[in-house]
Amino acid sequence: MTSTEAPTRSDADSTQAAAAPAAPVASHALVASPRRLDIEGIAPAFIRAVTALDDAAEAEADRAEIAGGFRQLVRLRASQLNGCAYCVDLHAHDAREAGESPQRVDAITVWPESGFFTARERAALGLVDAVTRLSDSHVPADVYAEAAAHWSDEELSALLALITSVNAWNQLSVATRAWRPRLRG
Repeated sequence: MTSTEAPTRSDADSTQAAAAPAAPVASHALVASPRRLDIEGIAPAFIRAVTALDDAAEAEADRAEIAGGFRQLVRLRASQLNGCAYCVDLHAHDAREAGESPQRVDAITVWPESGFFTARERAALGLVDAVTRLSDSHVPADVYAEAAAHWSDEELSALLALITSVNAWNQLSVATRAWRPRLRG
């Protein structure tokens, strides 16, 4: 039985349940968002292609020598903007594992107001925001120019590859709810 299926009752049980008042629902119980579509199982070739896209983005980030922790912050910021619970959990965890401080991970959501990021990182995060909010911003010239002032063409290409890849994963995850975060104990 999956978590979205309800146990069945006999007719006698359902008659009793209808007569009895409903038991209160525990307000402290965690609530999981049900899976909408098992896209991995239904479209495995497509998921392999998106994974290959992500691998290519990683290779570009390696080539451009973008630090692993900052890569995760880029992914985390885009995931926050897209509302992808699974990816926010994953990339926050991975950023800490890659050596990012808990303060920087926590502050990424308010990076414009935080003093925890360099001018170079802020330029990249501005680009993350603009590219992720593409339909709203169309990546303003000043945002791109600021990023280009701090990052080489090779680095900008790698950043754009990371942003594009994580946005693709976010779109799939939010639309299908195929992947769900699990509380770490």
